[in-house]
Amino acid sequence: MRECIARSNPSIMDAENGGKASKRRKRLKPFIITALLGLLAAVGEIIRELRCFQVTHYTADSPKLAGLERGRKLIFLSDLHNYRYGKKNEILYEAIAEEKPDLILIGGDMLIRTDGYSYGHTAEFLSGLPRICPVYYANGNHEQKLKERPRKYRQSYREYKERLLRAGIHFLENDSAVFRWGRARVRITGLEIPMRGYERAAKGKVRVKDIEERVGKAGEAYEILLAHHPGHVEAYQEWGADLILCGHYHGGVVGIPGIGGVIAPDFTPFPKFSGGCYQAKEACVVVSRGLGVHSVPIRLFNPAEVIAVELR
Repeated sequence: MRECIARSNPSIMDAENGGKASKRRKRLKPFIITALLGLLAAVGEIIRELRCFQVTHYTADSPKLAGLERGRKLIFLSDLHNYRYGKKNEILYEAIAEEKPDLILIGGDMLIRTDGYSYGHTAEFLSGLPRICPVYYANGNHEQKLKERPRKYRQSYREYKERLLRAGIHFLENDSAVFRWGRARVRITGLEIPMRGYERAAKGKVRVKDIEERVGKAGEAYEILLAHHPGHVEAYQEWGADLILCGHYHGGVVGIPGIGGVIAPDFTPFPKFSGGCYQAKEACVVVSRGLGVHSVPIRLFNPAEVIAVELR
């Protein structure tokens, strides 16, 4: 009998354990289903955001613009990375044209410097923009590396630039263009920072001295600075910029409401200026979330965008 009882006890214990496990599974089931649905929703949102873009509107006010006889609209494009919206980027082109801008400013990284990527359709799209209004182009790190290290890449920066110049696009390579709108004087400067400024983990600092060596001192005009890397905003502001237009961070890949982007391409976690409009002392800082993707082909709660800035 003892032997029989001893053999029967494990069965009783298994039944009890099985009942507890079944209850745990029932309790966990809603959480598992919710997690799977959340994952599917996130994947669906990533796919949607990789196919769409929005037009984001900002305004910039300054006493230096008091002489404007009317508001002036700038379109700012950054980080296209050879992306296409429509077979020939016609969807993107039409969205820009509908804004009826006074100027189109390009903030760099419109192509991919890596060998094997053709910038042909990007150059074709950009070449059509001067039909809308004047276009000014400042380089990002992809164009700058093609330009400064021509032997490293098969793609030719010179040919790319010449094609866009023929189309009527003006390049601001550590150079400026001055406009008089009414009684307001506006200067737009395209800055190429030292390549150390693109080092990962923000190791290479850019100083005011570096900026002045390249573009001179800021003046009395309303200063618009096209500076691709937003990790050096403090130096741009100290230099004297009134409106700073940046890109490069792709919105931080994943956006968290109320916090911002999660990580920058240089692996800076939660960068201070990941995407949006900020105030840095006296300067207005606009950081584009970009139009394309590159190393990490993900966007989540981080829509691609065309930036429209109205000066008034």
